[in-house]
Amino acid sequence: MVASTTVTVRMSGTLKERLGLLAEKTRRTQSFLAERAIAGYVDRELEMMAAVEQGLEDFRNGEVVSHDEAKRRIRETIAKYEP
Repeated sequence: MVASTTVTVRMSGTLKERLGLLAEKTRRTQSFLAERAIAGYVDRELEMMAAVEQGLEDFRNGEVVSHDEAKRRIRETIAKYEP
């Protein structure tokens, strides 16, 4: 089991009530749900920051495409998933 630590979080009364309701309905603790929510947020933000840093590095190295080429690639990708 991974060691845990305590963090105090301020939130609105409404959010706390909603968290309590979710905990009740899922039969999970508020702490469990809060940890999952924070972990998901942190993971997404770190992933986004890494992507931005990679994009900046690509730009600095001249690894870019024109706006028209980017639009073409995006349309091509969308077309693959359209029914």
